[in-house]
Amino acid sequence: MIEMSRLKLTMEWLMVAFVALLLAGQVSSEEIPYEHLMSQIQACPKECHCTPSFPNAVYCDNKGLKRIPVIPPYTWYLYLQNNLIDVLSANALHNATQLRWINLNHNKITSEGLEADALKGMSNLVHLYMEDNLLSSIPSPLPAKLEQLRLSRNRISKIPPGVFSGMDHLTLLDLQSNKLQDDAVTEVSLKGLSNLIQINLAKNQLNTMPLGLPPTTTQIFLDNNNIEKIPAEYFKGLPKLVSLRLNRNKLANGGIPKNVFNLSSILDLQLSHNQLTEIPVISSGLEHLHLDHNKIKSVNSSDICPPGALDDYLDDKGPRLRYLRLDGNEIKPPIPRELMMCFRLLRAIVI
Repeated sequence: MIEMSRLKLTMEWLMVAFVALLLAGQVSSEEIPYEHLMSQIQACPKECHCTPSFPNAVYCDNKGLKRIPVIPPYTWYLYLQNNLIDVLSANALHNATQLRWINLNHNKITSEGLEADALKGMSNLVHLYMEDNLLSSIPSPLPAKLEQLRLSRNRISKIPPGVFSGMDHLTLLDLQSNKLQDDAVTEVSLKGLSNLIQINLAKNQLNTMPLGLPPTTTQIFLDNNNIEKIPAEYFKGLPKLVSLRLNRNKLANGGIPKNVFNLSSILDLQLSHNQLTEIPVISSGLEHLHLDHNKIKSVNSSDICPPGALDDYLDDKGPRLRYLRLDGNEIKPPIPRELMMCFRLLRAIVI
């Protein structure tokens, strides 16, 4: 019996040694140091799950937690989504200074429950997920290396001035489904986002186009707001804009200056569920155009076809439109032949 116990114990230690050797082969010089691998696994909170094959990650999701347990110091990825956490204290994650990614989606965290320095010590954090919580303001201060900040479906109505100061690495800001109004989204509140690529402000309470977007912005999502017009020079400071979504707003032709969408950079333009009666002027480089569910009665090829489009096909500079949605309007078939002649790359048209 004693020999069997010794054999079992020996096998367990051999397994531990094998796992350690396996992990040592997988871990590069910039990951968890070899000497800390086993201590990281052994320090896994009893409420959570840790796997030897991915020692950087701690899985505490869907556990009914009300408080954050003590997290091992060499954790890079922390999953805390779908719990009942309502407080993020300053010392909750003081031990996990190497965090790169934290998911706090679907909890009950309020701005009052988010202590001032709760995120300050996460100097290596690049992804912060706090969607579906009860925040009323953007957390501050934010980690300086943050690249993605996802705060959709909260109750955010405030963007504190200076909250993005020094946030040179932030490329994605998701604030959809909050309570932001025009006075919250300004040049002052967005100052510091010098490398932003994508901003999502859909499903807020905006009546005007947001001010202060940096020239690096390539994707703007503004669906489900109350926007009625676009300033004539609005896109002048956005030379890299590729995708613009303004579905489900209150745009009519009177609120759209003639050449406002005639941008050489834009590839995807979505204006579904508005109040347009005419097709706006588009650039020859546009590839996807969504105009469904408006009040458009006819398609005049001379209006939609960029000037000189037919001649440009001879030197491969013709219109690039590939997808066009016109369903939900008052247009009756057939599709004008001139339209197809203009957009020869068109692969799908919904009418």
